[in-house]
Amino acid sequence: MDVDNKTSKRGNDASPSNLQKQRVHFGSIEETEKQARKKTTASEVKAQEANTGISLEDLAEDTPFEHTESSKRAREDHQAILDEFERKKRARTLAVPTDDGRVRAKLRELNEPQCLFGEGPGDRRDRLRYLLSRLEGTEVMPDEDETSESESEEEKEEEFYTLGSPALLDTRRWVARYSLPRARDRLKRQRVEYDLPLPKLKSIRKDLYAELKSYTNISSQIGDDRPMSQCVFSPDCQLIATGSWSGLCKIWQVPSCDAVGTLKGHTDRIGGIAWHPQATISIGKESLNLASGSADCSIHLWSLVSETPIKTLKGHVARVAKVDFHPSGRFLGSASYDTTWRLWDVENSVELLLQEGHAREVCAIRFQNDGALVATGGRDAIGRIWDLRTGRSAMVLEGHVGEIFATDFSPNGYQVATGSADNTIRIWDMRVLRAIYTIPAHKSLVSNVRFFHDSPQLVNDEELLNENGEINKPTISGLYMASSGFDGVVNIWSSDDWNLLKTLAGHDGKVMDVDVSSDNKFVVSCGSDRTFKLWANESMPM
Repeated sequence: MDVDNKTSKRGNDASPSNLQKQRVHFGSIEETEKQARKKTTASEVKAQEANTGISLEDLAEDTPFEHTESSKRAREDHQAILDEFERKKRARTLAVPTDDGRVRAKLRELNEPQCLFGEGPGDRRDRLRYLLSRLEGTEVMPDEDETSESESEEEKEEEFYTLGSPALLDTRRWVARYSLPRARDRLKRQRVEYDLPLPKLKSIRKDLYAELKSYTNISSQIGDDRPMSQCVFSPDCQLIATGSWSGLCKIWQVPSCDAVGTLKGHTDRIGGIAWHPQATISIGKESLNLASGSADCSIHLWSLVSETPIKTLKGHVARVAKVDFHPSGRFLGSASYDTTWRLWDVENSVELLLQEGHAREVCAIRFQNDGALVATGGRDAIGRIWDLRTGRSAMVLEGHVGEIFATDFSPNGYQVATGSADNTIRIWDMRVLRAIYTIPAHKSLVSNVRFFHDSPQLVNDEELLNENGEINKPTISGLYMASSGFDGVVNIWSSDDWNLLKTLAGHDGKVMDVDVSSDNKFVVSCGSDRTFKLWANESMPM
C-alpha cells in the first residue's frame, strides 16, 4: 500500500503540467526578460530530477509529436530551395576560365563530357560553372593570362578617346564655321514666323493638308527584276534615283518615269542612295552628283554622264546600309553593318572619321540641315545624335523596343523622327532630351521616315522680309512627314499634332523606301514588288 501511494505521489509530482515548460515568446525584449527570470534555475532543475527520478530528456522523448508526410515534404522542398540559393550564390563567386580549351580540360578533370550535342563555348562554360557550384568549397582561380585578358576586357568597356588626325580637326572647325550662320538664319526666320497671326497659319496648314489628302497614284513603273530598296528625288525634283537588290542604280525622269540611265558598278544589294546637294545644277564630266552604298562594302560616287563610278570609297568591312551627304556637299556619311558609321571627304576620297558607339549594326544616318549634327540608328534599338564640331554624342535616343531602321531631322532643327521594327515612329525633342510623341505608324516594320524639306538654299534677309518688316512667304517646310512600312502602305502625317492625313496603298508587298520632293508636288515609294510609284495630287496638271 505504501509503495502504491509513493508511486501515485511520484506520478503526480512528475506530471508534465507540474514542470516548467519552455515557451517561445514573440513579444518585446522586456517581456522576454521577465519570462526568463521566472524560469527554474539549473540547480533547481537538477534537484527536481533527483527527487522525481525523471529527466527532461525523458519527457522530451515521451512527447507524442510526429511530423506528417506533407510537413516532411514541405521541409524537404524548403531545404532544396535554400540549397539552390546557396549554389547560385557560390556560382556567382566562381572564376571560370574564359578560354574554351581550359573549360574542356576542367570538364575532363571532373569526369564530365567535354562537349554535348549542339553545345557552344558559352553553353559549355555555363555547364562548367553549374558543376563547380555543386561542389562546396570549390573555387577556380584564373591564371595570369586570364587575369590580363579580363583586365583588358574591362578596359575596353571604359570610355576612351582616339587621337584624331589634323584633317579631322580642320573638318570640325570648318563645320562649326559653316553651321553657325545657317543656324542663325534658321532661328531668325522662325522668330519672324512665330509672330504671324494664328488664323493665317491655320489657313496655310488647312490648304496644305487638304491637298495632301487628295494624293493618289499617278504612275507605277517596274524598275528592276529584283526588289527595289531605294528611291530618292534629286534636289531640283526633275529626276529620281533608284537602287535595287540587283546592284544597279537607275535614273528616271519626273513625272513621266522614263529611264534616263543605268549606273553599273556594285556587285550586291544597294543599301543607300543620296544626291549631292548641288546635283544637276552644275553638270560636268567629273562633277559629283550621286553616291550609293552596297552590301559589297563599297561606296561609289557617280556623275550623270557615265555609267561607271568616278570614285570608290572603301573602308567598311560589312554591308553599307545608308549614305547621306552633308548639306555642304563636301562630306559624306555612311552607316554600316560593321557597327560603325564613317565620315568621308568626297573631294579627296579620304576617310576622316570612324565612329563607334552602337552595339550592333548601324542601319540609318541623317545630317541636320544646319550641318552641325548627325543622327544614327541601329539594330541595338538605340539612336544617337552626334555633334560633328566636338565629336561627342549629344543625345541618346533610347526607348524603342525594336531595331531602328530610319531617322530624319525636322527642318525646325530640334526635332528628330526615328522609325523602328516595333512598328512605331518616335518624335524626339533635343531641347528636352526625350521623346515627346510615339506614333503607332504601321502594322509592321517602319522602313523609312521623311519630313518635307523645301529648297535647301537658305533665305537671305531681303527674301525673308519685305519693306514693312513682314515675312514675304511663310515656309511650309516640315509641316508634314511621310513614312513607309512593311505592311505595304505609305502614310502621311501632320507634324503639328501627328495625325494621319493620308494612306497611300498600292504596293503588292513591303514598301522599302519613301521620299518627298522639295517642291511639295510628289511622293515616291518603292518596294519588294519591284516597282516604284509616284504619288501626287489627282488634279495636278501633268
